[in-house]
Amino acid sequence: MKKDYSKYFIPSITRSRQRTKNSATRCDFFSIDKSFLSLGKNHTFYIKTYGCQSNLRDSEDIVGILKKLDFKQASSIEKADLIILNTCAVRENAEKKVFGKIGQFKSLKKLKPHSIFAVCGCMAQEEEVVNKIANQLKQVDLVFGTHNIHMLPEMLNEVINQKQRVIYVQSKEGDVIEGLPIDRSSKIKAFVNIMFGCDKFCTYCIVPYTRGQIRSRSKDDVLKEINQLIKDGYKEVTLLGQNVNSYGIDFKHNYHFYDLLEDVAKTKIPRVRFVTSNPWNFDLKIVDVMKKYPNIMPYIHLPIQSGDEFILKQMNRSMKIDDYLKIINCIRTNIPNCAISTDIIVGFPNETDVQFENTIKLYEKVGFDNAYTFIYSPRSGTSAALIKDEISLATKQERLSRLNEMVRKYAKWNSEQWVNKIVPVLVEGLSKTNKSTSTGYSPEWKVVNFSGKAKVGEIKNILITSASRFSLNGKVIE
Repeated sequence: MKKDYSKYFIPSITRSRQRTKNSATRCDFFSIDKSFLSLGKNHTFYIKTYGCQSNLRDSEDIVGILKKLDFKQASSIEKADLIILNTCAVRENAEKKVFGKIGQFKSLKKLKPHSIFAVCGCMAQEEEVVNKIANQLKQVDLVFGTHNIHMLPEMLNEVINQKQRVIYVQSKEGDVIEGLPIDRSSKIKAFVNIMFGCDKFCTYCIVPYTRGQIRSRSKDDVLKEINQLIKDGYKEVTLLGQNVNSYGIDFKHNYHFYDLLEDVAKTKIPRVRFVTSNPWNFDLKIVDVMKKYPNIMPYIHLPIQSGDEFILKQMNRSMKIDDYLKIINCIRTNIPNCAISTDIIVGFPNETDVQFENTIKLYEKVGFDNAYTFIYSPRSGTSAALIKDEISLATKQERLSRLNEMVRKYAKWNSEQWVNKIVPVLVEGLSKTNKSTSTGYSPEWKVVNFSGKAKVGEIKNILITSASRFSLNGKVIE
């Protein structure tokens, strides 16, 4: 059915909150109208991606579609006719960067009047953001969201051939669209979506509004994609989801994430990873499966966000710290070399000194391999954004600095445990900082820079000779 692009379709934060018992609409076959296949002839595109692995994976779909439309990829914004910003809404700083880049479009438009500028991704699902673009940033020609990437050919046709400004963002619980063309950014490692959306509604988080409700891909579609990747020579897959532990809860039959993880491991692809796991519903059967299959890499990202139970309750993450520690202990008892990372927010509204100290105590107790740390960033439309905050920015910055000092301390300590040990490393290419050495990742998600003969895609045994905070150094063992 042809969409009406004569008026804007602005997202609604109210509709984005809604959750029903309706099953997601599933499309098993994606196709492009033949009349659109030459849309990009003699045109180039450039895409800039912000944010998480899910955005990176979405960009692979976008690039795949554009190449089907006969667009050629440009090496820079200046050389492109179509410029797409695939955006992140998790932090305020990310949004500021995007708006700064959109501001640059104005001068580029003067130099190249026929250029097309597009904004998509999570920012495009925010009502406030899209209203600002629609009313103030006229240099943007196309806005679409996370739910309608599959409509890109039709929308571009309206912009290019009908000279229509298109702002079409759907506020819905979400669909599952199979068969989109993919142009992967790597030939050895691949992201594989297993589910979309989130229903947890943590009070600080915009993701449930921008990504919709939980909807899982079928086991058969996931395994079909992975088996094809194996045939294509891929050595590693990362199973993606806003919360992979929720995989399968929307199925009528009894099939869980740990079941899928085991079935993926049985494909015998050399390496399997997964992100992200909410500790709230981390089933210890996941640990049993990891212990059973050596091709499941011993690395788990397990965001806690705070070490204080009252703050966790305020975040709508009602987890007991003792329960979190039980998960950590189970992992380390069964998989002793497993690396564990986390996310932590400092300065959540009205966080006290004592509550922050509880976070520090938890970090010391666990000794994480790494942590992604942030100062709390209010997101319009979330319930935490309505809380009056009495903490000064200076206090928040001081807390972040202290926490990061601890992150660096334990990262260095954990890295040093690998010195004089041999680790298998998936070779990814030359180091960005030293072209005389190669680089790759250990099973525990440690960056390893090493000397010696190695080809991209090989898994080489590396003797670790030294360690820094966030990387290991070594040499090939022939």
